[in-house]
Amino acid sequence: MDDDFLTRVTIRPMTTGDLGAIVEIDLKVIGKLRPDYWNNLVTQNTVYPLSSLVAEFGGKVIGFVVGEVSGWEFGVPDTTGWLTIIGVDPDYQHKGVARKLSQEFVKNLKAIGVSVIYTLVNWNDWDLLKFFRDMGFTRGGDMINLELKVE
Repeated sequence: MDDDFLTRVTIRPMTTGDLGAIVEIDLKVIGKLRPDYWNNLVTQNTVYPLSSLVAEFGGKVIGFVVGEVSGWEFGVPDTTGWLTIIGVDPDYQHKGVARKLSQEFVKNLKAIGVSVIYTLVNWNDWDLLKFFRDMGFTRGGDMINLELKVE
């Protein structure tokens, strides 16, 4: 990790003006163009604006994290945060950007009373599992993911 680089990366709340950059990063990472998905996700998260953040370097958005605070669904307390999605431009991956975004995200949610944060990861995505484990995430308690394939 290049500490000098990271000191020049700033984390700030996401705005609708960031949509174009986020769509581009998403396209680079997953190979699909999803502007409607991002427009809905970014514009609907207005209750807790500090749960959606971007990382900037030299005035350019190079990463993002989107989350929310919710509870009482499925018996989950209202002090629960969800890390929905995190993305970093491939040119800036493996340099600590995702870690810096995640740390700020956790700090912001803790400040508003969140006591636990959940996220979902594909069981076979070892790199992402390792990243979240290194961030302090562990396998969840009593909740399990259930799936129904509809054909």
